[in-house]
Amino acid sequence: MKTLSKMLLSAGLVFGVAAVTLPASAQAPAPAAERPIKPASPAAIGYAKEILQMKNASAMYANAIPNMVQRVKDSLMQSNLNYQKDLNEVAVVVAQANAGRDKEIGEQMAKIYASDFTEAELKDLAAFYKSPLGQKLLQMEPQSISASVNYMQQWAQQFAEQVNGQFRAEMRKRGKEI
Repeated sequence: MKTLSKMLLSAGLVFGVAAVTLPASAQAPAPAAERPIKPASPAAIGYAKEILQMKNASAMYANAIPNMVQRVKDSLMQSNLNYQKDLNEVAVVVAQANAGRDKEIGEQMAKIYASDFTEAELKDLAAFYKSPLGQKLLQMEPQSISASVNYMQQWAQQFAEQVNGQFRAEMRKRGKEI
């Protein structure tokens, strides 16, 4: 889960921040509209934060700031090679100026959870994650998801080879070798 979640979050962060920082000519089409976040009680947000902490969600965005500073610097460097030294120095300043802003991600994640679940559901989820089964889920889930992703990659590779063979066989029937 950590790996998959990390990839998804990283992709989201990259696309989201890139859309804000890159010149209009370099931007991709606008992403789908954000879904609205319903207001939630402070208690619901508190339970959501507790759940995210137990799930070690902050690991997903721990390097968001330095990674984004590096990406933007690299992007700017491509069209401003003569400013390489300055951009390297400015990157340090920008990274320091934005240190700690990754906490905004955690705050928003808690609001999203609090919007998606009721306060009672979040309370039950927090209790579940504190239970022996919940603790086991927290411990084993990353391994289970990692093994599942590995299996899906192997399956996809084998399936692609089978589909390739089927294409070749069908084309051979038509007297065309590919």
